[in-house]
Amino acid sequence: MKIRPVILCGGAGTRLWPKAKKHQAKQFIDFGNWTLLGKTLERVKASIFDAPIISTNAKYLRQVKQHLKKHKIRKFKIVLEPAKRNTAPAILSTALIKDIPNEQPLMFLAADHLIEKVGLFNKAIKKNQKKLTQNNIFIFGIKPKMPSSEFGYFLTKSNKVTRFVEKPKKAKAKQIISKKGYWNSGMFYLRKDSIINNFKKYQPNIYRNCNKAVSKAKYKSSVYYLNKQAFTKATAKSFDYAILEKTKDINAIKLDIPWSDLGSWKEICKMYGRNKRHYYKKKNVFHRPWGSYVNLFNGKEFLIKELYVKPNGILSLQKHHHRAEHWVVTHGKPKITLNKKYFIMKPDETIFIPLGAIHRIENPYKKPVKIIEAQVGSILKETDIVRYEDIYGRA
Repeated sequence: MKIRPVILCGGAGTRLWPKAKKHQAKQFIDFGNWTLLGKTLERVKASIFDAPIISTNAKYLRQVKQHLKKHKIRKFKIVLEPAKRNTAPAILSTALIKDIPNEQPLMFLAADHLIEKVGLFNKAIKKNQKKLTQNNIFIFGIKPKMPSSEFGYFLTKSNKVTRFVEKPKKAKAKQIISKKGYWNSGMFYLRKDSIINNFKKYQPNIYRNCNKAVSKAKYKSSVYYLNKQAFTKATAKSFDYAILEKTKDINAIKLDIPWSDLGSWKEICKMYGRNKRHYYKKKNVFHRPWGSYVNLFNGKEFLIKELYVKPNGILSLQKHHHRAEHWVVTHGKPKITLNKKYFIMKPDETIFIPLGAIHRIENPYKKPVKIIEAQVGSILKETDIVRYEDIYGRA
């Protein structure tokens, strides 16, 4: 039996745009002729998978259909949530649709994850298919590259998950990694009957209402419109809280592959840094008295640059009216001014420059400094620079 991929595509991506009233959901952002949902749809074309099911809401239906068309996916089902109820009701509702047999293996994928080395990922899915039972759940762990407070973790004892840790502080994350903890990727793998049995046992309210929402759903052109009255009565809970923290039968599939949920501008900057040769164009390089910069990608309300600050190069002391900036240092040790604070940064460190903050980058050392910068705002032009001091006479 082939594995049925279920793509959870309801997230709003508010972490990237905390103050914006209107913003793009992360899975649909164009990062340079590709989107995260597009990459996910390409992944599920592998021979181990059956036709995908996409769980989303009315707001995103048009964009989901556009993506399916663009990626030439003709066989699919869409399950439409009438209200936001977090991942537990979303996961259960997709599993309950009629054309899924009871012993069907289901692979739940987030629409907004970037997975590299897809071959290794698919191999791990296939390898563990025979181990699925009517009660167990497999979750995917990613070997951490560094201690991060942006991800949840889990600990294991011979591949059995013993403990989950929600987004810990950096010092705690270091401890977890020293105990061979893995990042919790938020991807789940289990059979339909296991989902039903676990929800019946641990979340009867969610089971009852989702079952009603699916049985009373309207079905038209491959789209299930879940019944609103029943679905809104289901308790809003994440799958982690509703099921994973209750059941004891969880197994880990541990992966050492490049993975990111691009959930922060720091992660996005790093992704562009790793792949900059794909984005680099000579005509986008601009020389300045302090060094140079290259525009790597101009997106919708964001711009990614790489700054090169030569030894003893000093940018002007400046602020911006229309944009905030996120910096990730990739090379050298820049001296940073942020309002009335001064500090030295090292490679892999990151800093946020809020809208209107007075700031400057200096390179007092002999090694050049390189920084990947994400500008986020409504106007992303060089004209939006107010200079206070400048050693090159541009203030």
